[in-house]
Amino acid sequence: MTTTSTASPTSTSLTTRQIWTRVRGLLLALAVLIVAGIVMALVRSDAQHGRLDPRSADPNGSRAVAELLKQRGVTTRVVTTLDEATTATGPDTTLLVTTPDLLTDHQRDLLRSDMETAAGRTVLLSAGAPSVGTLAPGVNAGSSAPVSVLSPRCSLPAADRAGDVDLGGERYTTRLPGSDTCYPSDGLPTLVRINDPAGGDTVLLGSPDILYNERLDKQGNASLALQLLGSRPHLVWYLPSLDDPSATGGSGDSGDREEGAAERGFLELIPSGWLWGTLQLALAALLAAIWRARRLGPLVTEQLPVAIRASETTEGRARLYRRANARERAATVLRTATRTRLAPLLGVPPTEAHSPESLLPAVSARLASGDSNLRTLLFGPAPADDAALTLLADQLDALEREVRTS
Repeated sequence: MTTTSTASPTSTSLTTRQIWTRVRGLLLALAVLIVAGIVMALVRSDAQHGRLDPRSADPNGSRAVAELLKQRGVTTRVVTTLDEATTATGPDTTLLVTTPDLLTDHQRDLLRSDMETAAGRTVLLSAGAPSVGTLAPGVNAGSSAPVSVLSPRCSLPAADRAGDVDLGGERYTTRLPGSDTCYPSDGLPTLVRINDPAGGDTVLLGSPDILYNERLDKQGNASLALQLLGSRPHLVWYLPSLDDPSATGGSGDSGDREEGAAERGFLELIPSGWLWGTLQLALAALLAAIWRARRLGPLVTEQLPVAIRASETTEGRARLYRRANARERAATVLRTATRTRLAPLLGVPPTEAHSPESLLPAVSARLASGDSNLRTLLFGPAPADDAALTLLADQLDALEREVRTS
């Protein structure tokens, strides 16, 4: 057999080209996943960045209405915590809550207590069923409606002067005395004003569209926004945030916070973004598994890149059997090979080489002494241990030599 130098590549080594061929598909899928994640993040960021922020000039920001209020002498203070919001309220203050549904039950209770004593105006944007029951007692939230141009159809002076505006979203029902219900959509109002016990009032707007920069100059949006937010000299613009300390359930009471966290399940403590990210990774892993599985096919016989000694192949295969403790498989291979070689020597057709009824009589007839253990030797059970397997190999070799010399 031909020998090879130690410097030559072996059959298990991979060239740079082979490595690249194997990993390029996975790298491409990973790159696509990363790009898709970045694009989704950018789209989401563009859609949410500066939304209803009086400092933002984005289409969904509210800098334009803040500048118009400033020209009319109304000061605007932006706050992101409930403590800042309640501290700044008073009879001469309008409190604008941009996303009341984001508040926890504890925060809504605190905010409602402040509304009952501040005697100012509170404007709630898109307050739905989770918050309207606490922040506006006596008002119920109905089904939502698309934003469209609506007419006032009420006696509220601010709505009468503004005329048609872009409203919709949440719709409400109320029977409180002295309340105003305006801009109905399919019979239910999208603007409701109710009186508070301390002398102030609460205004619910079904949607925040009249405050967006891109919509402020449409219809009577600017007029209605300025009248609702500029009725008092000070405006507190409350942008609720998830990192507000009051959202944990207790004002400075760490014991209550720990108890509240303990009552919540593990999944409830995980931000929704992580759950979606985990789902996307699981989907990507599944797609990668399917992609890799499609590459598996039938084995293809091909020439080895180098010449290998027969003894090396035999020893390597034997080591694999030994590592897998596959004595039964090894014994089967040995017996099958012996029967295959004995059949043509005994005149047994190859198709009947592994049939005891055909092979055993031919072997017994060839051997002068006969052998009562031929069936066990050629068709017997698997060896019990490695020593028995070695003995089986020696006996098969001896049998084949005896047949050849007889």
